[in-house]
Amino acid sequence: MAADDRSARALARLLAGAGTLHFLAPKPFDALVPRQLPGSARTWTYASGAAELAVAAAVALPRTRRAGALAAAGLFVAVFPANLKMAHDWRHRPAPLKALAYARLPGQLPLIGWALHTARAARATPPAPRS
Repeated sequence: MAADDRSARALARLLAGAGTLHFLAPKPFDALVPRQLPGSARTWTYASGAAELAVAAAVALPRTRRAGALAAAGLFVAVFPANLKMAHDWRHRPAPLKALAYARLPGQLPLIGWALHTARAARATPPAPRS
């Protein structure tokens, strides 16, 4: 298995794990939903979890990897307001928790880069022929 394929599969696992957590333990995610969004926080939590699962499936499959990876980059950008909300809400928490919340902000950049790299690698490497 090539390094780019392993990397893409790891990205898919990360997305699938995060998406699954949205359904198994939605309450912490509800707290991250910006109040300005219409509807209930739980609806947004489930919708973002479903999006992460769908994107994970697309990244995992070589035929849809490029589109899935571009969607993953968009998803990582789209959830940035939730990270901003977390940083704001946690600004008075103990230092380790506050540091975690603040670290999530620049931490989105490597995730976006990983997704874009995966998209570029998928374009450069055609999928294996189906038998």
